[in-house]
Amino acid sequence: MTYPKLTLPQLLGQTAAKFPRRPALLYFGTKISYAQLEEQVNRLAAGLQSLGAKPGDRVALLMPNCPQFVISYFGAMRAGAIVTATSTMYTAREIVHQWSDAGATIVIADRRLLPVLQAALPQLPSVRHIIFIGARQYYPRPFQQLCTRLKSSRPAPPAPRSLPGTTPSGSPLRHEWEQLLCVSPQPKPSGVKPADVACLQYTGGTTGTSKGAMLTHANLVTNAYQASRLLTRGGHGQEVMVAALPLFHIFAMTCVMISSVELGGTVVILPRFELRAALNAIRKYRPTMFHGVPTMYVAFNSVPGVERYGFNSLRMCMSGGAALPAEVRQKFETLTGGKLVEGYGLTETSPVTHVNPPEGSPKVASIGQPIPDTEARIMDLETGTREMPVGDVGEITIRGPQVMKGYWHKPEETALVLRDGWLFTGDIAKKDADGYFYIVDRKKDMIIAGGYNIYPREVEEVLFECPSIQEAAVIGVPDAYRGETVKAFVVLKPGVQTTAEEVIAFCRERLASYKVPRMIVFRDSLPKSGVGKYLRRELRNL
Repeated sequence: MTYPKLTLPQLLGQTAAKFPRRPALLYFGTKISYAQLEEQVNRLAAGLQSLGAKPGDRVALLMPNCPQFVISYFGAMRAGAIVTATSTMYTAREIVHQWSDAGATIVIADRRLLPVLQAALPQLPSVRHIIFIGARQYYPRPFQQLCTRLKSSRPAPPAPRSLPGTTPSGSPLRHEWEQLLCVSPQPKPSGVKPADVACLQYTGGTTGTSKGAMLTHANLVTNAYQASRLLTRGGHGQEVMVAALPLFHIFAMTCVMISSVELGGTVVILPRFELRAALNAIRKYRPTMFHGVPTMYVAFNSVPGVERYGFNSLRMCMSGGAALPAEVRQKFETLTGGKLVEGYGLTETSPVTHVNPPEGSPKVASIGQPIPDTEARIMDLETGTREMPVGDVGEITIRGPQVMKGYWHKPEETALVLRDGWLFTGDIAKKDADGYFYIVDRKKDMIIAGGYNIYPREVEEVLFECPSIQEAAVIGVPDAYRGETVKAFVVLKPGVQTTAEEVIAFCRERLASYKVPRMIVFRDSLPKSGVGKYLRRELRNL
């Protein structure tokens, strides 16, 4: 394929020029056209520049799915900044790690997340400015009034105030979303190029420690183009997608938000996946595409009379983030008449690398074939230098234009996974004679629950902080709904008593909810290797 050599803001500008009146975003009755979206992005970029944002600065986003996320994402990049999107489920501890590592200087956040921000900010000296989006802006009428008012408003500099609960000296300055949009209708040129880093997308990768994958504008534009050309049939200006997955996750970021912009499509934004809200959105807006994780399709399959919600408008449904059980796919297609295909990818690949061909019947348990201009090999597990024969198991490696630049400020870890242009994924797979790939296992012990990656080491570190626990090891176990769930094995300190409920409550204060162990097993000892490593494979057999 020939890919457009554009930055993400240039991609938006090109689409806005071609389809100015087409709805870009639909949100609780609010309709935002591409022309309006472009205007808001420009205004936010100018506002960020007025705060001193320079090319290469890092801007953190902390908000659920909403129009402001899309505006902030493209607006920060138009100002020349690098975006680091953050899970709204993160605790202060997790936020501190990500923003400290990224060196974030500006934060755009939902005001309702102020408590977690206040807990994190004392440990984040690099953050100089916080921009709050307010709850009232989630309703359609005020947002429409804002768009109208801004057209007639005179540019005025924002009036910063100290963040509540902190001292004025040295603390981040607080700004309101509307203030920033009133600074100027046009930003200064940033000089950013397609090869420059667009975002730091945090992932545990294959080593288990959270790090920022450096994804360039070219990576993300290319991958959106690859995915949309493979999956869409309606052409430019005709697709309607649902953003039920969180936009801070690379799956929705690329395959929904960026792909829709590339296609001149419309995104129906849901703050989060709630079954009834998703069903009603499908019935009302008649989308042509839906992207989800297997648990979403399990939920749809459980609804009596689900076919009455108008799933026949969906030409294509995409599943990713975790293995899609064959029975879930078959039942969904039987009930709804929609086409459900499974794909595969990683944060490090922007993310899509494999998809089951939309035409024909997919192979059971397969992640499909590599997407256009993407190469995949199965390499031996010992050295990673020998390609395995068809049918043999090894580590899947990827090469293509969507592969990341590397890990942020981690050259040694980058060198471990990027070798001679190939990304070593850490996933164990095999390939059949027809070129279809199958994930067999994970080289590392990452757990995937409901489409979210969970790294045992991170959960274990929290368990070790618990005053009553002496040893802890975490594994993933099968779960009918989430795919996998977290199970912890713990050894208590001598003479100490506690309950599973107390351990879970301790974890809940320190981890995002999807990372919290659902099962606690108390043991006198844990199986270890000769060098003292916990033997997870033995724990799985207990």
